Amino acid sequence: MTGPDFGRSVVLSALVVACAGSAEAQVHLTQEDALRVAFPEPAEIERRTAFLSDADLGRARELAGEEVQIEGRVVTYYVGTLEGRPLGVAYFDAHRVRTLPEVLMIVVTPEARIERIEILAFKEPPEYLVPTSWLQQIVGRRLSDELSVKGSIVNMTGATLTSRAITGASRRVLALHQVIDPLDAAGPEGQEIRLEREGR
Repeated sequence: MTGPDFGRSVVLSALVVACAGSAEAQVHLTQEDALRVAFPEPAEIERRTAFLSDADLGRARELAGEEVQIEGRVVTYYVGTLEGRPLGVAYFDAHRVRTLPEVLMIVVTPEARIERIEILAFKEPPEYLVPTSWLQQIVGRRLSDELSVKGSIVNMTGATLTSRAITGASRRVLALHQVIDPLDAAGPEGQEIRLEREGR
């Protein structure tokens, strides 16, 4: 897998299982548990899927930046609501760190800021794993030039590739979030985005 593929939840699930079977892997949360951490009961969680046009994909890549890969045209995400009020949107991002995979859950607020970032699975050696304290510098950020290890994100010594992978995933998610406008079922005017809803 050379890039993210948000549209294949089966692949994502298989990746988590594969990580669980590795002696070196660290699996922190299942997808279901992670969603409930993000949106505790009695919040409702709805699975949605967006299909990107060529224009949408190009726009997302432009927003994310040259160093961030966006390959998949299918974006699956989860909207949390409470009494009809949107709480946020959760995305699952599977990507390579050095040669092995990592799976993140990134939750975005209705104001398009990162609210939470969780490492669900990490197959690289444990010494390359960043601590929770490092992740906190990403929380609260919008998509901007500062969201980069070349900007204001402090690189983690000894885990440079992990730092870059997580920062890139954050930019990827925020770029896709901006393009699909997930809290608007119709999508932004003029964009060819089709949504399918599946209640959880």
